[in-house]
Amino acid sequence: MKITTKVLTRSALILAIAIAIQSVRMPQFVTGPLVNTLLFLAVATTGSISGVLVGLFTPLLAFAFGIMPLAPAVPVIIAGNIVLALAFGYLRKNPYVGVGVAAIAKYAVMAIGVYYALPLLTGVNLPPKVLATLSTPQLFTAIGGGIIAIIILKAMPLFKKDKETKVQ
Repeated sequence: MKITTKVLTRSALILAIAIAIQSVRMPQFVTGPLVNTLLFLAVATTGSISGVLVGLFTPLLAFAFGIMPLAPAVPVIIAGNIVLALAFGYLRKNPYVGVGVAAIAKYAVMAIGVYYALPLLTGVNLPPKVLATLSTPQLFTAIGGGIIAIIILKAMPLFKKDKETKVQ
């Protein structure tokens, strides 16, 4: 898929909404599903590249703006977001399966990242509370975000086009 002005514009808009949501600093079980909703919507309405772009820049900008202060976690969050976007994009013809697989894939990548890859590659051992935040809750916030995205896609046929995700 080539990156068109439409893709960049939609991706930038979704990214701006995600940063606005994060800047309110609500609890993880509110912010997480909302940001994941935006990742799923980016893929469903614009394509995998949009989800990848939003997934890449959301944690980078959250760190740059001081919303997410933990620098070592940024690459792990980026990897989880990108895997979620790509998995959902690949399976988006069946969004229910796509959400489930994408959520599990994101959880697996992030758990492996914070428990094994990050300590091995950087020597940084994250505090137990941070490890807990960046692992199992990611599965539930991704599933929650996927459910919200499916509800939005069902409720707003305006977003549905031939090449976009169909929700039945």
